[in-house]
Amino acid sequence: MDKETVLNLVKARIGLRTEVRDEYLTHIISGIIEELEDIQGLSLDAENTYHLMFVVDYADWRYSNRDNHKGMPRHLQFRLHNMIIANVGNKNE
Repeated sequence: MDKETVLNLVKARIGLRTEVRDEYLTHIISGIIEELEDIQGLSLDAENTYHLMFVVDYADWRYSNRDNHKGMPRHLQFRLHNMIIANVGNKNE
């Protein structure tokens, strides 16, 4: 997955136009991608816009809720579960 593309989309979603937060956001994005691949066992497809936009939305939520200890919003949970189920289905084929 192209982290630069994800970074640009996250910045657009948040409304950032400077590079002041790029390093912080890049680490969030890298952590999310590693979490999805290493912990959740997902195979992220760089060409899949569903995967791309999930990472963007998840990074936006992590950045915007860094001081909030509530759980992941329902829409992100739902999408993550769908990705896990689809990934398991692909492995069984």
